[in-house]
Amino acid sequence: MKRKVFKTLKFVLISFVVFGLFIIAGLLWPMPEIALPEKHKSILIKDINIIDVHTGDILKNRNVWIVGNRIQAIDSLPTDKNDADHFTIDGHGKYLIPGLWDMHTHSTQHSKWLHHPLYIANGVTSIRDLSGQMGKEDSYWAGTQDRLSWNQKLENHEQVTPRYVLQSSYQINGDNSVPSGYPKFFSVEDVKDVPLLLEYYQKEGVDFIKVYSDIPVASYKQIAKEAPKYGMHIAGHKPLGVSLEEAIGLGQRSFEHGRVFMFDCFPNADKLLIAKDKKAMYYESKKSMSENFDTIKAERLMDLMQERNTHWVPTIQMLKISAFANDQNYIENPNLKYIPTLRKKLWWNPDVGRAAEYNKSNEGRGINMKLYESAKFQIGMAHKKGVPIMTGTDVTDSYAFPGFALHTEIEELTVCGLSNLEALRASTIIPATYSHVENELGSVEKGKIADLVILERNPLEKIENTTSISGVILNGVYYNQEALEAYKEDIASLASSFHMNVKFIFSLLGSPLIRKQFAD
Repeated sequence: MKRKVFKTLKFVLISFVVFGLFIIAGLLWPMPEIALPEKHKSILIKDINIIDVHTGDILKNRNVWIVGNRIQAIDSLPTDKNDADHFTIDGHGKYLIPGLWDMHTHSTQHSKWLHHPLYIANGVTSIRDLSGQMGKEDSYWAGTQDRLSWNQKLENHEQVTPRYVLQSSYQINGDNSVPSGYPKFFSVEDVKDVPLLLEYYQKEGVDFIKVYSDIPVASYKQIAKEAPKYGMHIAGHKPLGVSLEEAIGLGQRSFEHGRVFMFDCFPNADKLLIAKDKKAMYYESKKSMSENFDTIKAERLMDLMQERNTHWVPTIQMLKISAFANDQNYIENPNLKYIPTLRKKLWWNPDVGRAAEYNKSNEGRGINMKLYESAKFQIGMAHKKGVPIMTGTDVTDSYAFPGFALHTEIEELTVCGLSNLEALRASTIIPATYSHVENELGSVEKGKIADLVILERNPLEKIENTTSISGVILNGVYYNQEALEAYKEDIASLASSFHMNVKFIFSLLGSPLIRKQFAD
């Protein structure tokens, strides 16, 4: 009997040791190098059709000459340039658009492998990232210094990465977002903490403070008042304790997600503002929000947003997840192969499962679909009222596939009532203008940085043609179709690998910010 127990213990011990060695091997296994294409001194794109996102005109059969990372000239045929002097791309029958923008993402310490190549493969050349860190380096979330480093590597042609435009703080959400052991001022529970918060993020090189739903009202107002003195603005969620009208008046430059108007345009909106447990009241009010939407009040708020040039990033796909959680055709998305196995099992599948159960319950039946449809209707309303709308996807949230989701969002905007051209503008020149870089990016024009996408087919005829990518030029570097497809294949392989999933779970568990987020 003792010998049997000893053998069992020995087997268990050996198993633990072997398992531990596998884990260590996974953590130490080197990450792959993402291949960079050759950088050419000059590129000549011959005989291509350029889509002018300002006017919707198509400039037919043009030559685009790129020197370094700038568009040097745009000429009509014929050209007097010697093809041998340049790297030449045959653009005959193809269409040229500006690089696409994703104005709501969340980057992690593994984004350079799991996200960046997929952005480029999908023609997404510029992104605004709404995540960050709080005074300490984080094992999971990327921070300002990471993003600035990636930008520098883009300039030096050292890394495959999109351009990170505008730097964000971590979400400011009161005590709900600050783990123990972190500087107390990040919670801004006291308005006296606001200068400390702004001074810290100013030194970090942050451009805006990302405000979140439960931020203390007094501190939100103080941040809105003081941030411009530090060269920053505010963007993010509408605080649940502040009316949308007041938040617009206080100067919040962009509002995120599809429920912005719902919070203020249902019968109990005033009660939600003062409720002690606002999250609980929101869930109780979802049915009323979807069925009793006050269009008159919404139109007034939309007019105010238009007057103040306040932008909206609806991320409509974040409501679509819950609405279609019971639809197997939606759930079995082929792009799941690009997502780490453990992320799907530990994060995405539970998200979808909870939504599916709610959709089947008596109290939840049909509500998520109504919220999704209501948000689409409101996007159409806001657009007609002149509210500037920008594309955003909320990568890395559930079913927000890096790069691919941007095309889905563009298509969703056309379903909401935007024309194909207007949807293109929402993903190019409008984000560039919002970011104050419209003289550098956002359209195909002489003198601008060469962030461009070559399409096989015309997206003004059919918006799905934004996916017909035959090449991408980022900062003057050409990524051909073969390279873009190779990126997709490599990421699919990496996402299912043992070592990548080990690294993912350890980065997740090692992050106090993530542990705090999940605890709440």
